[in-house]
Amino acid sequence: MLWRAVRSMDVIMHSSSFLLPKLYQPVNKPVKNYALVVLNQHLPRFMPRLWDHANLRICADGGANHIFDEMYQITNDEDKKSTRNKYVPEIIEGDMDSIRPEVKLFYSSQVLLFALWFLHCLPSQGSKISDKSHNQETTDLHKCISRIHHCTPDDEKPNLCVLVTGALGGRFDHEAANINVLYLFSDMRIVLLSDDCLIRLLPRTHRHELYIESSVEGPHCGLFPVGAPSTSTTTTGLKWNLSESKMRFGSMISTSNIVQSEKVTVESDADLLWTISLRNLT
Repeated sequence: MLWRAVRSMDVIMHSSSFLLPKLYQPVNKPVKNYALVVLNQHLPRFMPRLWDHANLRICADGGANHIFDEMYQITNDEDKKSTRNKYVPEIIEGDMDSIRPEVKLFYSSQVLLFALWFLHCLPSQGSKISDKSHNQETTDLHKCISRIHHCTPDDEKPNLCVLVTGALGGRFDHEAANINVLYLFSDMRIVLLSDDCLIRLLPRTHRHELYIESSVEGPHCGLFPVGAPSTSTTTTGLKWNLSESKMRFGSMISTSNIVQSEKVTVESDADLLWTISLRNLT
């Protein structure tokens, strides 16, 4: 994470460079490491890019079914077996009520190469199967993020971003629970992804600089508080910028805005959700 003091408030820099091929990464990326969490929804079309960027891949229960069933279709690989052998998650976590038995058996028997900082949390062979069926108080995403938070050394946390697929779309209560995880782990960089857009939390404790990858995201975007109103939000780089503006549900929020600069800045007295549209990635 890159920091500097601006008007007594530290800056967090954000980028969606994980949507670019690894060969086209910017020199000064805000983060160095990625973890990927796959929820129990259809995979986005750009899933191979996310997988390649990730140092750790975790399937939340039935997310493993989608890797098993869909990756060969996304990659246009006619050899299902080789594709399945290539895309093997390091961990399968959750209450195990959705993963099919044959998928669980397949992944638990594979040989893996592990992200170094997770070595103490992983087995020597096969996907680690973490059955949390005894814990029905938290969602599968919450369980996965808790593991990443626990297993990542403190000195690595600022350099880590967690990418979550399948977090948007489907039942709205599931979406709300996934957004709630952003707030529960507001000290971590977490990005919720669908085929159409991404969402990230911008904590009020920092000023934010969002570096727009215009080839893969935008121009449509939105910015709004959830849970508590903002009495002062200021932005730059948008078609309709905010200047110490008030935002709350039941009044004004910034939706259907347009990115007009390579850098968008946001400063607010409330935690805000930032969302931006994604282009037709392949």
